[in-house]
Amino acid sequence: MSHPMFALQDRRIVVTGAAGWLGAAMTRLLVEAGATVYAVGRDAGKLDRLAADLAGLPGEMLATALDIRDADAVAALMDRVGALDGLVNNAGVGRTGSLRLSTGKDFMESYALFVAAIADTIRLAAPALKRAVAERGGASVVNISSMYGLVSPDPRVYDTEAGRNPPFYGASKAALLQLTRYAACEYGPDGIRVNAVCPGPFPNADAQAGAPAFVARLAARAPLGRIGAPAECAGVVAFLLSPASSYMTGATLPVDGGWTAW
Repeated sequence: MSHPMFALQDRRIVVTGAAGWLGAAMTRLLVEAGATVYAVGRDAGKLDRLAADLAGLPGEMLATALDIRDADAVAALMDRVGALDGLVNNAGVGRTGSLRLSTGKDFMESYALFVAAIADTIRLAAPALKRAVAERGGASVVNISSMYGLVSPDPRVYDTEAGRNPPFYGASKAALLQLTRYAACEYGPDGIRVNAVCPGPFPNADAQAGAPAFVARLAARAPLGRIGAPAECAGVVAFLLSPASSYMTGATLPVDGGWTAW
């Protein structure tokens, strides 16, 4: 039996980007722990396949196809949930480039997704989170930032300039960390905790299969000498959603194999 400090049974949790490389692992772990997960994503087919994969586990996954930039759709979801114990803001898109190759439009689009849409989601979720506080005494928001919200990529790791992690990504992920602090301070008196996770090198299956030399360079760059497995990020997210982290808010937790410790 799991310790009650880490219990997530019957918790209602929204996970955005739920069918992605890291999001699917988060969704799986939470459903395994007995939570009801409203799994949000833009691709209904991917969500349905994930739901089928998770059928029979102790919790439940409810596929919810929407774009988090659609505030009306997000508001409707929060109304449907009723009382929300946890919110994981994980939605994102993968793009590449350098400062020389970037435009102002790239920055604005990145901020629209990683800052403005997440701010809207937290604001729209607040009434549902407060209802969960009234029922259980607390609620938790976890924002998924990046190690590149803390440090710059090493250009030498990449094969081409066009293939680098782009500056608009890192700049918006850094802004998300500051949004996390603001939200933690604003909603702390309401019993809502807001923390951030900064994943490190977690290349997806396609990258591992198609760019093994690049993945090897990533692994060598991390003090632990390897890339991360998605479940290793999911475990930290589950901790931040659980009562075990009940006195943590406004914190930034790198999950990066030591990458940002250099």
